[in-house]
Amino acid sequence: MTKAEIVAEIANKTGIEKVAVQAVVESFMESLKETMINGENVYLRGFGSFIIKERAEKTGRNISKNTTIVIPAHKIPAFKPAKSFVNAVKENVK
Repeated sequence: MTKAEIVAEIANKTGIEKVAVQAVVESFMESLKETMINGENVYLRGFGSFIIKERAEKTGRNISKNTTIVIPAHKIPAFKPAKSFVNAVKENVK
């Protein structure tokens, strides 16, 4: 499902114009990104959590040059679904 499909579905279910729904969805996504860029996690009860994971420093290999490289420690965004969400998907997806 794409962002445009999400906007269309919300507009159909609520009766609100697509332009207004588009603005709300864009604003939500921007707010989520800004919050995570500032180092904070976002918790949506019943849906899941957008968290920042820390990756440790590790040694990798450059296969083409046959050399080892050090990959520095870094942080990445991640999504952890709520248990109720996971269980609903497990029960309904075949």
